[in-house]
Amino acid sequence: MSVNLSKGQAISLEKKDGGTLTAVRMGLGWQAAKRRGLFGSRTREIDLDASAILFAGADPRDVVFFRHLVSDDGSVRHTGDNLVGGAGQGGDDEAILVDLQRVPVHIDQIVFTVNSFTGQTFQEVQNAFCRLLDESNGQELARYTLAGGGEYTAQIMAKVHRAGTGWTMTAIGAPANGRTFQDLMPAIVPHL
Repeated sequence: MSVNLSKGQAISLEKKDGGTLTAVRMGLGWQAAKRRGLFGSRTREIDLDASAILFAGADPRDVVFFRHLVSDDGSVRHTGDNLVGGAGQGGDDEAILVDLQRVPVHIDQIVFTVNSFTGQTFQEVQNAFCRLLDESNGQELARYTLAGGGEYTAQIMAKVHRAGTGWTMTAIGAPANGRTFQDLMPAIVPHL
């Protein structure tokens, strides 16, 4: 059963049977908001990009995004760039797979961001979500829904971080501005 997360809420990623998750998928979906025009409703394609930044403490060590699809150690993998979105509340438009067993021990948190590469604000996006799935069985564990649009071009969605011997997911939901993950680094630091 999936948990709908609110901003700042955290959940443990331990399985109900006491086992630990070995691999998770962070999925991102969105749709372009319909806009009224002279000739009726229309939509504009929106290129949102999912990224995962791997941190050791506050030090970024690696990143996975549309131009670097696999982390240097191979533990995190992006499934590819979607230039138009469209899944909304259905499937994922972009996904990042994390093999939790292969994440190097010095990496203690992975922050997931989404940004509008083409510069549209989130006022032009609807039905945007970030969800975490157990990759071994496809079960959705948690979902964070982006609400409210806004005059910003990016969002620091969530992070997966080490908690004792396991992992925890925290919904961040912090708006930011920037076309790439590099632009978001100053906004990410307070959430580490």
